Amino acid sequence: MKFSINQSELSNALGVVLKGIATRSTLPILSGIYLDARADSLTLQATDLELSIQYTVAALVEEEGKAVVPGKLFSEIVKNLPDAAVHMEAEDDSAVITCDTSSFSIKTLDAEDFPGFPHVDVQQEIAIPFSQFASMVKRVARVVSKDESRAILTGVLITLEGSHLKMVATDSYRLAITEAELPGSSAEDFQAVIAGSFLQEISSLPRSEDPLRIALAENQIVVSYHDTVFINRRIEGNFPNYRQLLPDSYVTRVSIEVPHLVAGVKRTSLLDQTSSPVKFDVNMASQTVQLSAMAQDVGSVQETLPCEGEGEDVQIAFNCSYVLDGLSSVGTDKVYLEVQSPLKPGIFRADAGEDYLYLIMPVRIA
Repeated sequence: MKFSINQSELSNALGVVLKGIATRSTLPILSGIYLDARADSLTLQATDLELSIQYTVAALVEEEGKAVVPGKLFSEIVKNLPDAAVHMEAEDDSAVITCDTSSFSIKTLDAEDFPGFPHVDVQQEIAIPFSQFASMVKRVARVVSKDESRAILTGVLITLEGSHLKMVATDSYRLAITEAELPGSSAEDFQAVIAGSFLQEISSLPRSEDPLRIALAENQIVVSYHDTVFINRRIEGNFPNYRQLLPDSYVTRVSIEVPHLVAGVKRTSLLDQTSSPVKFDVNMASQTVQLSAMAQDVGSVQETLPCEGEGEDVQIAFNCSYVLDGLSSVGTDKVYLEVQSPLKPGIFRADAGEDYLYLIMPVRIA
């Protein structure tokens, strides 16, 4: 195998496929990156047997061939080369990489031992503008659970109903829902729970005008974007019935300026950033919300913000960091807080123009 490629393009490709290599496997071949040079392109592959990534990039191929190189080492070498043409020649069990005045010789693994890239029988597929996909993932993925013992909660539920795309995530203490219209999309029964960490990796890819395609197979998810294909396992199990948590009415509803609310909550969290809840005291007569927090042996803090609203006076408390997580995903200038009672979940809704809902379980007020 012999090929030449621009250093920056090879480095970008490695940055994507490196996410797929196994870090703790007993199979050394899974820590490698599979290179396949043919015609006028170079295809890179990596897998940990759960996630498989394939990336194709243009290259000047002098001799077609295949090789498996140590993933992290190869990536570090390429990343530290000058921005010039990289020449690589692989033969038997070694490869020589040269660029400008640098030359490396590294041991390779047997390409025949590398697992074949999965061929998946796709049943349903949708296309979504990448920027829209990335912003939706950002709003919900931070809410997924970190507890691997309840695997279903580490994923995001993605559904398409008609032309309505919805993403839902919960860790049982809070719930995030974002929705968007996908005109022209038609996929019946499109529903899957996909690992939140996997979606975040994809949403961090460089943005382009190319649409992102999500396809479902029996137990796998296939994501195609630009020149990259990702195949990952779907999370099996029944996602919680989140709809029963969503009230169809409220007793109190106020709108608050998001920047003021974020700043206020941050200030009230300064006393005890680990556990102290922030209390929302809504007063309809003065059209204000008083934020307050108290930390034993430290002190207390109060902050009053203007609001506009309707309904009854109410006091409700939430975990500070949960509130900030939710507000960081609101892209509108105002947010609505809807409350039924101090012991029922509170809901933050983005203002008109953005379909985003964030529900938080309350903290009992002493």
